[in-house]
Amino acid sequence: MKILLIFLLFFNVLCFLLFAIDKRKAQRSQRRIAEKTLHLATLPGAAPGAWAAILLLHHKNRKAAFWSVTLVLTLLQGAALYFAAPYLWAQF
Repeated sequence: MKILLIFLLFFNVLCFLLFAIDKRKAQRSQRRIAEKTLHLATLPGAAPGAWAAILLLHHKNRKAAFWSVTLVLTLLQGAALYFAAPYLWAQF
């Protein structure tokens, strides 16, 4: 369980940092991080990090297509957590 929490924390921080780097690159008119890469960073349980970056950094907050993919990834992660929760709680 502890390893899972460390894993999730690591990927959420990594996802947030990728969004922050992309935001910085956008402000400086530099070559950007591909949206596909940002979505792949969101995939391993990092939806909270992605949403934190979207809402706190105001990055990609006007792109409905980006929001919709992030929302789908969030719902998939929520469903995975819902179905895995009984097995995770059984370890306590």
